[in-house]
Amino acid sequence: MADNSFSDGVPSDSVEAAKNASNAEKLTDQVMQNPQVLAALQERLDNVSHTPSSYIETLPKAVKRRINALKQLQVKCAHIEAKFYEEVHDLERKYAVLYQPLFDKGDVKNKVVIAEKEAETAEEPNPRGIPEFWFTIFRNVDMLSELVQEYDEPILKHLQDIKVKFSDPGQPMSFVLEFHFEPNDYFTNSVLTKTYKMKSEPDKADPFSFEGPEIVDCDGCTIDWKKGKNVTVKTIKKKQKHKGRGTVRTITKQVPNESFFNFFNPLKASGDGESLDEDSEFTLASDFEIGHFFRERIVPRAVLYFTGEAIEDDDNFEEGEEGEEEELEGDEEGEDEDDAEINPKKEPSQPAECKQQ
Repeated sequence: MADNSFSDGVPSDSVEAAKNASNAEKLTDQVMQNPQVLAALQERLDNVSHTPSSYIETLPKAVKRRINALKQLQVKCAHIEAKFYEEVHDLERKYAVLYQPLFDKGDVKNKVVIAEKEAETAEEPNPRGIPEFWFTIFRNVDMLSELVQEYDEPILKHLQDIKVKFSDPGQPMSFVLEFHFEPNDYFTNSVLTKTYKMKSEPDKADPFSFEGPEIVDCDGCTIDWKKGKNVTVKTIKKKQKHKGRGTVRTITKQVPNESFFNFFNPLKASGDGESLDEDSEFTLASDFEIGHFFRERIVPRAVLYFTGEAIEDDDNFEEGEEGEEEELEGDEEGEDEDDAEINPKKEPSQPAECKQQ
């Protein structure tokens, strides 16, 4: 028969259980501080295939509490790191102003001609600026050349400059890529823009994934194409046969066309809580990567990408070993057998600023 005696109004078996639990925890702490016990435990764990989570499950509760405490400290570190990157963005903005006079002096790519001591000769032409400066960069950099189609090239030869503009103090973190074009036969805009919106804060659901500011969305602009010059679409002819009468008619329609200038009509990040499909997520991630590359590498070191020196530096930092490569062919929407592209026509106009979407 169980002893149900009381001590100060508390059952004696409850008092005894509490004492035993306290003694057990103290004993566990003492054992875990013994080097020989820890070594034996480690040897046993090393002999068993395990994942990090399975290893943690084998630890005493006292050790698990310490791990959780460290994780809470890690979350606080992530939030402090986010503030650090916000100040870094402020420094980028500050030094962009200091860099600008140098960029202005070095703006010889298409507009300014630096005076030379040597006299010009008839045998040696002296073209204005550096012809096809940015177009050459597009051809040199694989990430960009993969986006450029043959019919994009004549347009990119009119690209005079690419500039990075940072968001104003007190405004949400972002940067704008400005593509400046000389007057051309393709569109009336003088500047095409791409705005990348950023955030520097840990994800509430997964704060440990924080690695610094990240692009979360982007906006393009409307390109005012001249008549028949829009390379982002193609006009096709298609024959249709009437099911009842058997008559045939020809219609024309526009379908999307691969082009670098789709860069200014980007896929939007889902803001309504719905997740994007895998292909859309990949497209968006690639767009963000290109935006970062323009901002952090190409624009600040443009002349070295023009000469190819920066590309050689990038190649020296390739990581990992070459593995097996598998060529994947994507499904491309083809035309009907009787489809035919309609040739665009020229229509000159005056340059205008790019309209923000």
